[in-house]
Amino acid sequence: MNEKKLYLLDAFALIFRAYHALSKNPRMTSTGINTNAQFGFTNTLLEIIKKEKPTHLAVCFDTAAKTERHETFAEYKANRQETPEDILAAVPHIMQILTAMRIPILKVDGYEADDVIGHVAKDAEKQGFQVYMVTPDKDYGQLVSENIFIWKPPAFGNERQILGVKEICEKWQIQNVNQVIDILGLMGDAVDNIPGVPGVGEKTASKLIAEYHTIEGVLQAAKEKKIAGKICDKINDNADKALMSKNLATIITDVPFTYNLEEAIIEEPSKD
Repeated sequence: MNEKKLYLLDAFALIFRAYHALSKNPRMTSTGINTNAQFGFTNTLLEIIKKEKPTHLAVCFDTAAKTERHETFAEYKANRQETPEDILAAVPHIMQILTAMRIPILKVDGYEADDVIGHVAKDAEKQGFQVYMVTPDKDYGQLVSENIFIWKPPAFGNERQILGVKEICEKWQIQNVNQVIDILGLMGDAVDNIPGVPGVGEKTASKLIAEYHTIEGVLQAAKEKKIAGKICDKINDNADKALMSKNLATIITDVPFTYNLEEAIIEEPSKD
């Protein structure tokens, strides 16, 4: 078993999840501050450290800066609701908690947390680490490899899930994890406002990629009228959207920033 275990946490995915999970029973301080996000995020963090025993751990945040994806498609993530005030107020507290626990915070303007995690995961794998990406987000399936896994937090009283290549390929009915990008490109993603091809859902996307392997293969088949029914016309009419959506769904793994994995070694927290 590999001795070096790096856990990379997708901060905002876990913060939002923690906040909403406790929304029916909010944790309020005596001065009326909602601490759902702080409480839930810290619980997940402590559970990972205690049960999974990582040797290294870092937390990756998005920044407010626009990314390359916004330049490609101005409407990217445009339909997201405003972040609740309680979450905005929680972020500085969570960063303080991480600083006190001597856990590095990784973020890069112009890139999303997904990209930072993708870059560090691939880099750490080359250095002999087993990497666990802590996130409920399906997009990360494209990054999974022999030594890189998704660590999906427990939900609705279930156990946490660890997803490797086998699990990702079975979930999407694909031959290799890169095809996750093609499926996301075809079906789109309402959360990130990635358009995809209108009328193509997860099942149709999986079926088309199983048969034609890539979006480019699907577009060629549609052009040659090899795909039956109205879906063929929809694909032809939205070929540019499909290719753009594939681009938007691709996690960038060569982010220009320097960091030191030595700083991610688990240490005793600063009690002060």
